[in-house]
Amino acid sequence: MKNKKIIFIILVIFIIVLLTIFFIFYDKNRKNGNNMINQSEEKILDTILTMKSYQAKLDISVETNKNKTKYIVSQKMKNGISTQEVIEPENIAGVITEYDGKNLKIRNNKLNLETTFENYQYMVENRLWLDSFVQEYKTKENTKTTSNENEMILEVSSQDDLYNVHKKLYLDKKTGKPTKMEITDINQKTLVYILYTEITISK
Repeated sequence: MKNKKIIFIILVIFIIVLLTIFFIFYDKNRKNGNNMINQSEEKILDTILTMKSYQAKLDISVETNKNKTKYIVSQKMKNGISTQEVIEPENIAGVITEYDGKNLKIRNNKLNLETTFENYQYMVENRLWLDSFVQEYKTKENTKTTSNENEMILEVSSQDDLYNVHKKLYLDKKTGKPTKMEITDINQKTLVYILYTEITISK
């Protein structure tokens, strides 16, 4: 009888330990988008999520029902100010947008034109900005993190005025830097494709 009690107690302790281990891993897994990531991947993720500034050159394809348009732009985010300048196409080259968290300024140095939108609320929804994606990833519930041999993939699902959109940011495991971003609609149709041809990130 005594032996049975001891065996029972040992069995209960064993089950408790197994359940504890399971819930620890489940909680960690859930927080990382239902996918386990290793220590080096956590470091890459932390660098992106805690970045203080970045500078990048992007090739962008924007697709609508009627046409597909390509742009080359430079982006910079520093000290809370996000700046973007169009390099191509030629007809809008030199158009610069600048957002300080409150006001949006658009200017064209070639034509010496400038417009300011005060208390502009929609910059955080801009699909083209890396810091906008990061903010969504950090605040929205529908996020996911996966990885393959060469890349980490951060995913965010959200809704704007026109689409239910799904965004994927690809990070190179060797460099830790973004390589591309894909934005698709509910039918997996590509709306925006961004290729990061150059990028520097500072924590």
